[in-house]
Amino acid sequence: MIDHMGVTVRDLQISKAFYDAAFAPLGIAVVMSVSAEETGGAAFIGYGPTEDRRDIQAGKPSFWVSQGEGVTGPMHVAFLAASRAQVDAFHAAALAAGGRDNGAPGLRPHYHPNYYGAFVLDPDGRNVEAVCHAPA
Repeated sequence: MIDHMGVTVRDLQISKAFYDAAFAPLGIAVVMSVSAEETGGAAFIGYGPTEDRRDIQAGKPSFWVSQGEGVTGPMHVAFLAASRAQVDAFHAAALAAGGRDNGAPGLRPHYHPNYYGAFVLDPDGRNVEAVCHAPA
């Protein structure tokens, strides 16, 4: 349903280091960069899958990050993981990259019986989740 979204951060390099590490286990990386000179304003980095997935083509940016005055406030964004192991690896990588735990990996049966997710707070306090809907 959503083609892409963007967030504004306080420090682009700190956020880039966080998202690079947190997204690596999910097969997501920077697939496009747009300079401040090209936009006439802020620089943007676009994250997307590094391999074709059933839901999106490799190299298509769906999550954009830029630095600016109006930092995007509290929000929740979830990224699809192919396996529970990817959710676990996302959580560990995000914490190692400076994220704060906001919900350890595990089942959330109140959503549905196979909902397996993990939550971290990014450097600006946004709730970032990796979720797998497949059975164990």
